[in-house]
Amino acid sequence: MLIAKGPRVQGSQGPCEIRRRSTIQFVITYRTGNELDLDIVIDLYRASTLGERRPVDDRACMEGMLRNANLVITAWDGDQLVGISRCMSDFHYATYCSDLAVRLSHQKLGIGKELLRRTLAAGGPKCYLTLLAAPKAREYYGHIGMTQHPSAWMIRQGEAIE
Repeated sequence: MLIAKGPRVQGSQGPCEIRRRSTIQFVITYRTGNELDLDIVIDLYRASTLGERRPVDDRACMEGMLRNANLVITAWDGDQLVGISRCMSDFHYATYCSDLAVRLSHQKLGIGKELLRRTLAAGGPKCYLTLLAAPKAREYYGHIGMTQHPSAWMIRQGEAIE
């Protein structure tokens, strides 16, 4: 279900929504797929707070991250990439959202929420969505209705499993 602050329109790339911030109007189009120009994706990461915690200067790593994600949903303002949900899913039980990024200029317009709605729906009717919150986004996810899980664990490459 698309919840828009403005009137709905249909676009060639699927449903769009018109978002307004004072006198500026944004027409946001959502697309699914990871066939994206890497430079445009890196630019988005740098223009959001997520670029601080991702290897944006390591093109090979960023390309692998993008190409190997099997569920990618993007938000576009015309030809400009303004948001991305980059995930791994089995499309039956679990979807893990590795990255949710929205360009700073387009934050607080509901784009992140809509990307998560579409990500959850793409997983299938029994699938749940999991993510690790970036430090600057910890409060955001509870605010939009997600439940905090008390026992997430991780280990980095080079650390020993004992």
